Amino acid sequence: MPYKKYKFSAGFTIAELLIALAIMALLLAAVATAFNASAINFKENENMFKAITAARNALLLMTSQIRTGFVDPTDYLSQTTCTLQCADDSNVTYRYNSGEKKLYLHNNDTNTDHLLCENVTAMTFQKEKDDNTPPDIKSVQITITVESNNTQQTLSAAAVVRKVLER
Repeated sequence: MPYKKYKFSAGFTIAELLIALAIMALLLAAVATAFNASAINFKENENMFKAITAARNALLLMTSQIRTGFVDPTDYLSQTTCTLQCADDSNVTYRYNSGEKKLYLHNNDTNTDHLLCENVTAMTFQKEKDDNTPPDIKSVQITITVESNNTQQTLSAAAVVRKVLER
């Protein structure tokens, strides 16, 4: 039997392999780009979560101490500080430093600072006076704005002074 040559042989040509390889490279590049964007987005969300959590914890601490303490009425006009005598007889000042973008708790008795929150772009303490003589602070509205990766989030809380300490 004579040997027959087939006109078409099975398999891929070099051109077909190169085209398939180019398509695979494009698909892998797209997947890698999507994965990288996802990882960057995850990191940005994690940083914002940490900033918001720190701000919420600071707000919780401040409102708890304001509700059970005595807010210094001489500090009425300052919107970046809030000085108070706490229920445990400690004297503290919450102080926002706009240059450092940080919120501090300053213990006036021991003259020590404790960092409460970083990445604070804006913060205000709005105090409302009581009509008594001498006027006391009856409530404090706190607004804090934190930033992470050019994304800002504003949180607010209000505290009504429930307990007036003997002075």
